[in-house]
Amino acid sequence: MNDPQTLVAIDLGAESCRVSLLGHLSSQPEIRMVHRFGNGPIESHGEFHWNLTRICTELELGLRKCAELAPGGINAIGVTGWAVDYVRLDTAGRLLAEPFCYRDPRNARAMDAAHKIVPPEKLYAQTGVQIQPINTIYQLYADKLAGYPAANWVSLPEYILHWLGAPRIAEFTNATHVGLVDGQTRQWSNELFGALGLDQSAAPRLVAPGTLLGPVRSDLRKIPQFAATQLIAPACHDTASAIAGIPSEPGHWAYISSGTWSLVGMLLPENHRTARAGELGFTNLGAVGGNVLFHRGLVGMWLLRQCMNRWDEDQGWELTELVREAGRVPAPDALLDLDDPEFVTPGDMPERMNAQRARNGLASLPPGCAAAPHYASLIFHSLAHRYGVMLSEIAELTGRRPDRICIVGGGNRNELLNSLTSRATGLPVERCSVESSTLGNFAVQWARLVEGIDGVSAAAVARCARVLAEIPIQS
Repeated sequence: MNDPQTLVAIDLGAESCRVSLLGHLSSQPEIRMVHRFGNGPIESHGEFHWNLTRICTELELGLRKCAELAPGGINAIGVTGWAVDYVRLDTAGRLLAEPFCYRDPRNARAMDAAHKIVPPEKLYAQTGVQIQPINTIYQLYADKLAGYPAANWVSLPEYILHWLGAPRIAEFTNATHVGLVDGQTRQWSNELFGALGLDQSAAPRLVAPGTLLGPVRSDLRKIPQFAATQLIAPACHDTASAIAGIPSEPGHWAYISSGTWSLVGMLLPENHRTARAGELGFTNLGAVGGNVLFHRGLVGMWLLRQCMNRWDEDQGWELTELVREAGRVPAPDALLDLDDPEFVTPGDMPERMNAQRARNGLASLPPGCAAAPHYASLIFHSLAHRYGVMLSEIAELTGRRPDRICIVGGGNRNELLNSLTSRATGLPVERCSVESSTLGNFAVQWARLVEGIDGVSAAAVARCARVLAEIPIQS
């Protein structure tokens, strides 16, 4: 267990994608970020799509770079990514069209139409999944409303595994984000597929995290380093993978996945699908080892990124400098309502923040990038306050009170936000790896190869994660 395999982790991000390599790349085990490239939705005629063709081209480049660095061969490849988006396939399993992005406005219309058939309270009682327009269930229903012909589909990370040679599957942690998995049986819900007139035969086969999916496709096997490479479904959802990368077995710690979205929750042995949990917006999603990620999501660093995009048109800010300056301005006079639907779609976020303040009878912050520290401070204080509220709600719903907060994702570098979070929650903050989703990806792959069985145990993954946490990461 102390001597890791040679593994590749592909991590798809809404803003950047990474291909990483674990192995003895020098005298000691090392994790190296071999290839990173930017990502983002493309708007065309009022629609938002992902350029999946470009993503695959970049991933293949990253895999070939990995081969050059691992002359002894690569044991396995795993893929994680964001949830809810999916790919429609033709009868040969090929891409029919570039996939829609979860930020596309069609989703809200489809959600309203679907709720006329299955009320949101009934959906939550059956699935335990937070009701929000980005959920795959509404995207699939949008396809139906648009009259798209019937087609097999697969979620985005699993599509990359399929593109690499795996059969079409739905890994459980990612499948729970679809909104069509029964919370009791942990299988696709016949009732919901039937009620909405969705073709259940078009859905992929459900598998557990850690499932071995077979060898890479034949053209890759011609490269000597990939001749014996296996494909493994890790926890394909990046948050489930990030929590699997925390080097602690399930206990009394809470987690915050701090990135484009902020996810605040606890790892639990059972789900909580009560009406009160649904009212408060909590979701129950799959985790490694049969556990449940019980958390609430809200916009996170997306707000600041959208602001910075606007300021780049003027002078621009470097993030580290902006965080430092935000700590020097007075605390804001009021906090943002982070559930404002105006904050979900791309656009002029400073203007939208001021529009919300105006609706509440507050003065606008000054326009332009010179006032950027005030906007950043407002975002950070608002996030920290909501983290505290949400952890109190979790204690109310589950009877479990955390003793510390593990923060994963890029936001854990933000010392100001960490300090505000500790103050707002009264809990110590433990910074885990910025690349925790990559570590979790590796940990599940490694545990599968060590245990030799599909559906790896949480204990085995935690043991692997503890070793991986000590291995240096080279970017």
